[in-house]
Amino acid sequence: MFRLLFLLPIVLCLVWYFFLRHNGVPIKQGKKGFMYILAFSAFVLGFFVLIMQITEYAPTDL
Repeated sequence: MFRLLFLLPIVLCLVWYFFLRHNGVPIKQGKKGFMYILAFSAFVLGFFVLIMQITEYAPTDL
């Protein structure tokens, strides 16, 4: 699942883009939503990095 985590911001941004297009909102006006998505994704990434550091997880332990 870790390998697919990079898809989170991509999928969320695509969904937001299609939402804006469907409702006729200009991309410039919906820019704040993209920032929120990227901030949320950075928070999720930081959380998982922190948990990996706390548990001393290394990807080679598979």
